This record gives sequence, structure tokens and C-alpha cells, in this order.
Amino acid sequence: MFNFRSILKILQFLKLLIFYFFESLISFILPPCKKTFAGEIVLITGSANGIGRQIALKFARLEATLVLWDIDDEGNEETRRLAQENGAKRVFAYHCDCSNREEVYKQADKVREEVGGVTILINNAGIVLGKKFWDIPDEDFEKTLRVNFLSQVWTCKAFLPAMMTYNRGHLVSTASIAGLLGLYRASDYTASKSAIIGMLETLDWELYYAGKRGIKTTIVCPNFVNSKLIRGYQSQCPLLSPVYEPEYVASKIVSAIQKEQFYLILPPTLRVLGFKTFIPRKIMLLILSCLKIPNSMDKAFGRKKKH
Repeated sequence: MFNFRSILKILQFLKLLIFYFFESLISFILPPCKKTFAGEIVLITGSANGIGRQIALKFARLEATLVLWDIDDEGNEETRRLAQENGAKRVFAYHCDCSNREEVYKQADKVREEVGGVTILINNAGIVLGKKFWDIPDEDFEKTLRVNFLSQVWTCKAFLPAMMTYNRGHLVSTASIAGLLGLYRASDYTASKSAIIGMLETLDWELYYAGKRGIKTTIVCPNFVNSKLIRGYQSQCPLLSPVYEPEYVASKIVSAIQKEQFYLILPPTLRVLGFKTFIPRKIMLLILSCLKIPNSMDKAFGRKKKH
């Protein structure tokens, strides 16, 4: 039997449920005011090119201090130069192999000493090999997981404690649509992106339960992006499976951070992937075959190298 206390708990739950529903509805109809970034310290991994560079250039115009991490020193210096040309007053470029735990912690200490406490962490570094599961050597599979996923574990562990102390900060992780569905010729990449989504969802839950609601989380899941990762990929059905330019994705990421958006899925129509377990697997495979994604992946990664 329900006692009075149980009834009160149910009523309290229903009240919050209704409140959060209408809060989300109002936010959808009337987006909240975008926050500013003056005084924020933004660290971007994988900043030497592609989406990482474009994110840096977007933030350069918003009065934020930029910290750039990459193993490509030449490309990273170019990003630093371009950011300064675009208005950034303080830009710091560091060589950092984010897949190396010791190096991440060492460089994190250096950033805290030379720049200050990171308030917005954008984990963007990543690789994709484009091989079928049975063709991926063990060491390459491990490398993909270290670069794409474990790097984000190390950076979050390095910078989250200070955010928790002040109950202020923002964790941003570039995952992928592949993390929601799987990607032909990319079992290692898919595994790493699925792990990112799962970790960030859980971390957000833990922060919420710990009362650290001043720390926001944004999980980015774009479709194919025209960058060095997917070299030569050309969509066979651009209307349903578009290929985005890095600048466009970067602008959407910055906007999502401003609006404190939890998921950023590009294109938005692919939100339906959240219901994939309700779709019979044969029908899902038929849809993917009609999109001819395997053909595009074979053309991008299955070409014989010219000697």
C-alpha cells in the first residue's frame, strides 16, 4: 500500500517532470540567451587542422583565451597565427600527444601554471584507419582507442577536478554518428566514439547527482566531415547523408556550447537513430545499403596506393 510519504514523492516527481518538459519546450521555441566567452580559457585538442582549427578561429572572435594541443607542431602554430589574426589576444600552442596519459598530465600542469584553469575543454583529437575489422592489427585497434577515447579520459581527469571545485565549466566531446549506429570499415573508430558517448552521458549524470550542475556537457555527433580523417569520401546520397565542411561543424559546436546544448547531432534528422533498437536489423541494413555508404568508404579507404 502507498503511504502518505510515497504519494508525496510521486507528486514531487510528476511536478518536476512537467516542469522540465515545459522548460525544454520553451527553450526549443524561445532559445535562451547565448552566454559570452570573455575570460574563459578554452582548451582544444586536435587543433592543428580540420574542425579543431575552425573551433579555435570561432572562439578567437569571442574574447576567449585559447590553449591549443596537437602533435602537429607546424599545423598548430599556423592555427595559433590564424587565431591571432582573427582577434584572439591570448593563444598558447603546446605539443601534446593526448593518447599518452603521462604527457597529458604533464602538459595540463604546464597549462595551469602558464595560462590558468581551463573552463571549457573541447576534446576533438581523433583518427580513423578505414579498415575492416579482420584487417586491423591489434596495435592499431589499441591506438585508435587511445587517441579517440582514452585521450578524453585523461583530459577530463586532468581538468575536471578544478571545475568541480568551482562548480563551473563545460566538457565538450566530438563523437560521431558512428557512435550511435556503427560505420562500415571503421569498427575501431565506432567503438571509440560509442565509448565517448557512454562516458559523457554517465559523467553528466554523476555531476548532476553530485550537485555540480554548473558544469555543462555537450556531446557532438556529426555525420561525415570533409577533413583529413575521411580522405576522398563522397556521399552517394548527399541529401540524406551529407558531408559537412569543418567550418560549418565548428560554428554549430560553438553555438551548442553557448546554448548549453547536451546533444549536437548533425544532421538533426539523424536523431531518429535513438530509436534504432525498434527497427528490425534487416531493414536498417537495407537502408544503409540504399545510402551506399559502403561504396563511399571503399572508395575513400580501399584504393590501392600509387607507388
